[in-house]
Amino acid sequence: MSRLFCTFTRYLLLGALSLTLAGCLAERMQVVQGVLHGELTWRGDILITGDVILEEDVKLTILPGTRVRFMSAAGPDGLVDHPHFPGSELIIKGQIHAVGTPSEPILFEAVDPHAIAGFWGAINLFSSQDAVFEYCIFRQADSAIHSWDSHVSIKQSLFENNQVGVRFNDSEILVENNLFRNNHTGVRFHFGSPVICENEFVGNNINLFVTSYPRDYRIENNSFGAAADYHVVFGEEVPEDVNLPRNFWQHVNSSAEGGYFYDGRRSPYLGRVIVAPQRMTPPTQAGLSWNP
Repeated sequence: MSRLFCTFTRYLLLGALSLTLAGCLAERMQVVQGVLHGELTWRGDILITGDVILEEDVKLTILPGTRVRFMSAAGPDGLVDHPHFPGSELIIKGQIHAVGTPSEPILFEAVDPHAIAGFWGAINLFSSQDAVFEYCIFRQADSAIHSWDSHVSIKQSLFENNQVGVRFNDSEILVENNLFRNNHTGVRFHFGSPVICENEFVGNNINLFVTSYPRDYRIENNSFGAAADYHVVFGEEVPEDVNLPRNFWQHVNSSAEGGYFYDGRRSPYLGRVIVAPQRMTPPTQAGLSWNP
């Protein structure tokens, strides 16, 4: 059986499943699709079908306890080439405030509770000047939050079972007091001016992926738990050392740190991860202050 036929069959099956789920859920959920404008408030159960574009005039407020579920990558999709992804997306050019509470977090997840990572695309931010996420849970995305040239604040949120938790390019972004658990990659960025502090990384394949020329960054007081592959990976355009002081790195010490970083220790044209001064115990404030 050809690979093309298998892929086509998979899309048909996923499509049939998605249509069945959509038909059942649409009766009790607010279905959102197309291009949106103006001030919007979401509450309750929201179903995202296809690529939903929130234009520059949008101010979206998502209330505590809201559950935003996304359709799958089945069949043809309007925007699939990078910086977009297969599957349903929220493409946000305006403002978004998604602020939950410890007792009522906001959920962003697949319509299928058993779906694997990459079932839906991303919350894709494009030149958004005001994007705030607090007390949110993100599951089963390709890149749960993906930011281009935006101002973003992400606090007290859980990213689990995604291909990438937070991914950004040339953005001013605060990533503070979050938990990245069981993703392929926790945080991945290209350029950008990030502040990444007091987060906890647990069970990811790669905790941190720096793809190109980091600048004006501060990445410290994080707890980097054991990673299946690497704590940190450098892309081909990271020729200089990257300073990551005052972090806790599980299993990393002065005699064994090379095996946990894909940097100049592996490829001579890359810079190196500089961990000194290094924390010997995890920061007490790292991660969530609540139990999801």
